[in-house]
This record gives sequence, C-alpha cells and structure tokens, in this order.
Amino acid sequence: MAESYFTVKNFGNAEIVEKKSRFIATVRPVSTEEEAVEFINEIKQKYWDARHNVYAYILRENNIQRYTDDGEPAGTAGVPVLDMLKKEGLTDIAVVVTRYFGGILLGTGGLVHAYSKSAREGVISAEKVEMVLCSGMEIDMDYTLHGKILNELSDWDIVMGETVFTDRVKIPLYIRSSQWESLRDRITDITNGKATVSKTEEKFIGLKCDMLEA
Repeated sequence: MAESYFTVKNFGNAEIVEKKSRFIATVRPVSTEEEAVEFINEIKQKYWDARHNVYAYILRENNIQRYTDDGEPAGTAGVPVLDMLKKEGLTDIAVVVTRYFGGILLGTGGLVHAYSKSAREGVISAEKVEMVLCSGMEIDMDYTLHGKILNELSDWDIVMGETVFTDRVKIPLYIRSSQWESLRDRITDITNGKATVSKTEEKFIGLKCDMLEA
C-alpha cells in the first residue's frame, strides 16, 4: 500500500472567460467510480443548458482514469483536464468543466489552454492536500508529564485529537505510520517509561496542503 497520495480537500469551483466563452470548473474528491459518475451527472443537470460538460477523473481504486471531450474536437478538452490532474499527481478526484459558448471559435490551442487553465483554477479552489497513511497513538500519563510531552509533540508532524483530563491525562493523536515507533520510543525515553503509549487505528489523513506547481 502506498504511504501517501495527493487529492483535493474540498468541493471547489472556479470560472474563467476566454473570448466570451465561460468555462466553469467544478471539482470534488471522490473515492469510487460510482461517486464520480454521480457527481458528473449532478453537474450536467445543473448546467443542462451549456454547450459542453467536459469531465475527467482519476481513482486509486483499480487505477481508473476516464475523460470525455463531450463534443469538443478530439483531444482539446478532456485530455488537457486529465493531463493537468496527472501532472499534479492527483487521484481520487473528479473535475467537470462546463463551457457556455461565447460565439467566437478558440481553435485547438485555445481550447486546450482554456480547459486546462479552468480545471487548474478549480483544483486550486478545492485545495490540494497530501493524504498520508497514519497510525493512531494514545498517550496516557499523569499530570506532571503533560507539559513535557506537549513540548515534545510540537516537534513532530502530527494531528492531535481532544485531550481527555480525568485522574490522568490522555492525548490521542495520529502520526505517519513510518514514524510511529520513533515517537513511541521518544515518549518512553523522556518520561522514563512512566507514560503508557498504545496504538489505535490506521488510516489516511490529510497532513498538509501544497500549492500547485507552476
């Protein structure tokens, strides 16, 4: 299993205008082909009066890649959208670019540029995110160790849950699976074994967002 992949964090939407034609990019994260198709159909219904609803999607599931030019000249619409997603290393993502024709022909190069640019703006609005395979950790300690452990955790790339305060303190968090043992050993070392570290579930979590490449 891959330890990380890039996708988008949210639903996104962006619009550009090229020679009076409107290009509206709608983007969302998806995890199955059924989700992708449902999303595409929703956008087609929303923009039912548009000249073209071009789409592309990439899924980790079965390594699926699909696209359509939806009536535009072959290779001028769906392919540029798909190529932009591949260039950015994105997966589990679906993009629909809707075009309202403005009466001026753009030519092959103009179409490729417009669809690629629109899709890229849509992805930017949806926020590119790195999904990292993480393992859960729960640290159980007495109150005297809380400050020391928090100080140590500030040096690690983690996602922390809500701390539970009872007669003791419990900190739930997620860290890259590849770093779990290192953090466990560090906590054991700085507390002289007085803190209990246990492992919980493993799952993909968005740890950081990156800007798109120029």
